[in-house]
Amino acid sequence: MTPKPPVTFLVVDDDDVAVMAIRRVVKKLRLTNPIERAVDGRDALDRLRDTGEEAVGRPFIILLDLNMPRMNGLEFLAELREDIELANSVVFVMTTSDSPRDIAAAYDHKIAGYIVKESAYDTFAAAMDMLQTYTEIVSFSLDLPASSAA
Repeated sequence: MTPKPPVTFLVVDDDDVAVMAIRRVVKKLRLTNPIERAVDGRDALDRLRDTGEEAVGRPFIILLDLNMPRMNGLEFLAELREDIELANSVVFVMTTSDSPRDIAAAYDHKIAGYIVKESAYDTFAAAMDMLQTYTEIVSFSLDLPASSAA
């Protein structure tokens, strides 16, 4: 039996401090998942669609901030869900916005969860615990026949 590839976390966030906090929590929780970073929605789409060295490893889970330059999180979600190859991607929003409008708009794009960044460590630790469960689900779905995994 071929070993399953690890689930990659694609962090889409322009905030260096937030990305460092995610990396620290992943290390502290002893998760071995690779972490890739995109600085905005356009960069993330380019990396997800790439087939070369800059491509994001599959399977992956996207951790998405909403407030970014060039292409924000909601614009990214709209384009992601229109892309036939990427439409079923698992996305968690991790943002400072607790606006009901942002939350509703994100869920309209079929996200898996919405996490408001408050206390950096507590928020990221809770999120990573939840993401670990999702990595197991994503890895399990790799073992299913193509028609069952959808």
